[in-house]
Amino acid sequence: MTTDSGRSGAVSAGSAKSGPAREFRFLQADVFTDRVFAGNPLAIVPDADGLSDGEMQRIATEMNLSETAFVLRPTEVQALCRLRIFTPRTELPLAGHPVVGTFFILARRGEIGLGEALASLGTGVHRIHQECGAGVLPVDIRVRDGKVEQVVMTQAPPRFFGVATDRAALARCLGLPRDEVVPGGAPAQVVSTALPQLMVPVRSLRSVERLELDPVATRGLLHREDIGSDCMMVFSTETVDSDSAAHARMFAPGLGVTEDPATGSAAGALGAWLVRHGQAGDRGANPVRLVIEQGYEMGRPSEIHVEVDHEDGEPVEVRVGGEAVEVAEGVLRLPA
Repeated sequence: MTTDSGRSGAVSAGSAKSGPAREFRFLQADVFTDRVFAGNPLAIVPDADGLSDGEMQRIATEMNLSETAFVLRPTEVQALCRLRIFTPRTELPLAGHPVVGTFFILARRGEIGLGEALASLGTGVHRIHQECGAGVLPVDIRVRDGKVEQVVMTQAPPRFFGVATDRAALARCLGLPRDEVVPGGAPAQVVSTALPQLMVPVRSLRSVERLELDPVATRGLLHREDIGSDCMMVFSTETVDSDSAAHARMFAPGLGVTEDPATGSAAGALGAWLVRHGQAGDRGANPVRLVIEQGYEMGRPSEIHVEVDHEDGEPVEVRVGGEAVEVAEGVLRLPA
C-alpha cells in the first residue's frame, strides 16, 4: 500500500540537543517487481528490538509509505523471527508486500540466519516460519543456483463475509455508471485471508482505469455493519497482460492509503474470490495459479503471483509470492 504523499528517507526523531541517539538501520525496497520505481515501496527495520509500539507507529508515519515492517526476535519457538507491520495510521495483523519484501531482501543479503542455508540449498525451496499478528505462518524462499528467485507467503485460511448488494452506492463510490459495477452474477463480497477486504468486480479494463474514487462515500460504505472493512479491491478480468487473471486497483482511505500499487493480502483474497466464483481459468488445476496485475494507473506496474488450493472449487489455502528490489539504506536516529 502507498499513501498519497511519497515522502521517504532517513528519519531523525530527535534533535542534536536531545542527547545520545539510538540508531536503527533501515532499508527501502520496491516489492512485486524486479526493477526500481515500480511495484510497492516498503521500509524495513531489520533489527527493531528496543523500539516501543509508539515509536514503531511514529516511524511508519514518518516514512509515509503504505507499510513499514519491523523485524524482531520471535516469541514462538518455531518462528525464525517476528514481523510487525504498520501503516501510517495503524498496525496490521498481516500484509503481503511487507512479508514478501522483507524476506526477499533479507534473504538476498544473507541476514537473519538465511545466508548459509540458502547457499547450501543450491536450487529448491527453503521454508521458514514467521510470527505475525495473524499467527505463525510459513514463508517459502524459492532459490535457483543459490540465488533467491521468489518469496511465497501462506496467508490465513480464506473466509467469505458480507455482500455489498447496493450497486448504486458502489457506483457512487467509484464514479462509474451503475451498469459497469458488479456486471455479472458474482457478488461484491468481503473476503479475508487475514484482513477483511471488499472485492468489487467491474465490467472492463476501461472501467478500472477511469474510475474516480469518492473517499468519503467509500469509507461510509466500507464501515457499514454488513461490510466491516477498511479496504476495497476493484478489478476486471480484462487485463493489460494476457497472462494475468485480473487487473486491479486497491483503495484503503480509512487506513490512510489513498491507493496502493501492489497489495498481497488483497491479491490473495481476490484469488480466492476468482476461484470460488469460477472466474480463475482452469479450475481443474489444483492449486490454481494466477497473476494479478496492479499499480498501472499509478505508474508503478506490479505483478503478484497467487496460488489457491481448493476442494471442489472452494478455496482452502492461499499463497502469494513475488520479487523485490532494494532501493535505499539508511539509519534512524531516535532519542536515547
